[in-house]
Amino acid sequence: MGRWTPAAQDSCTKEEHDSYFKIGPDGKKYPTWHPPVHNRANGTTCTFGHEHGRDPSGSNLVALLDQEYGGILFGYGNEKLDEYNTVNGITNGMRHEDHVGHKIEWENTVKRSTNNCAGSVASPGCFDTTYTNVTCDFLMKAHQGTHSVDAFANNIHELVYAVNCSDGTKMASTKMVIFGKPGEFVDNDGKSRVVTVGSATPANSPSNANSVRFIPTNVGVSNQILVPQGQWSLYSNGLYEDWVSSNYLSRPGSSDWIAYFDPHFAVFGPSRYHDPSAPSGLRRSIEVCYLTENNGTEKYRGGECDQLTNYGQNMTPVAYDDPRSPFNGVKREFYFNNTGINNKNGPTAWYTDPYGRSAQTTTAPGFIKHFVAAVDNRNGVTYESDAIGGNRWYGGQGVHAPN
Repeated sequence: MGRWTPAAQDSCTKEEHDSYFKIGPDGKKYPTWHPPVHNRANGTTCTFGHEHGRDPSGSNLVALLDQEYGGILFGYGNEKLDEYNTVNGITNGMRHEDHVGHKIEWENTVKRSTNNCAGSVASPGCFDTTYTNVTCDFLMKAHQGTHSVDAFANNIHELVYAVNCSDGTKMASTKMVIFGKPGEFVDNDGKSRVVTVGSATPANSPSNANSVRFIPTNVGVSNQILVPQGQWSLYSNGLYEDWVSSNYLSRPGSSDWIAYFDPHFAVFGPSRYHDPSAPSGLRRSIEVCYLTENNGTEKYRGGECDQLTNYGQNMTPVAYDDPRSPFNGVKREFYFNNTGINNKNGPTAWYTDPYGRSAQTTTAPGFIKHFVAAVDNRNGVTYESDAIGGNRWYGGQGVHAPN
């Protein structure tokens, strides 16, 4: 609580912002979803300048998350990590994330499909899919900060994940997700070049070779947005950010897992990208509207920058946090992939450390509770990825970067 302070563009007070909270299992207040515009009791409104994605009140999974955690909590995983580090004498493992990066996406009754191509979903160019009779409700709250240098080096971010499917698959989990390696990320342009940026926080951050943060860089901006006459800028390639996760809830000292889930999270138009020539490597995305290359022959052509500059008629630079900027991270898509459960006839309440390790049936200091259905759904079926939210836009009155 209390981590957000209004900027000059924001008309709501800190107290109005902090009136949106839930009580967690530990009895503490935690921030939760709120609209970008606050309705005051006197009939007036004010703006917070940021948004948290889709209003979760329409999700079929709200009751499950209320039951397990007291609601959708922002920062509960971070708080439990602090507790876990303290009781285990770990002094270099604290991870505190900002408020505006918490984003919610959900969808009810998603019809799942499978891929019929040889080699499954990895078959290039094959889109032969079949819908099954399985439907699922999904909800995720991810912390994905795409406005600061944080994610360049830091690979630990909080996730709330909930699913309920017609085949008996059901779970609710909160954990700290390990996205790739600390101190580095992969350039989104080509998705192969590793960019090393420095030390992560926490200093003891673990690695996960099965997940990655794809972050836009100056290379993608140059290749996709600053283009010669006769080409159109491809903003969705040059300024697109995608974090791919791979998560287990596993028993101690083994690879024996209870649950597996692998969503990923993408942002169109983040307010920053990486440029090694800039201070701390941070370059503001809005600058692409004013940059040129090759003696001015290569520049933006069309799209967001045309909207901002009135088709090049107004080239007075706009600040990155101006509400007029189209680069504010309000357009996103979350990908729901597969949820594996290996818990036949087992208990539905499991407790793990904040990273999902050392699962046990009793709680301990710093451990987080997870609900896992007492089923085994490992039937060899691999579902196609379902992109959720790409047709929605979460901007609104007063919303601006950082968001």
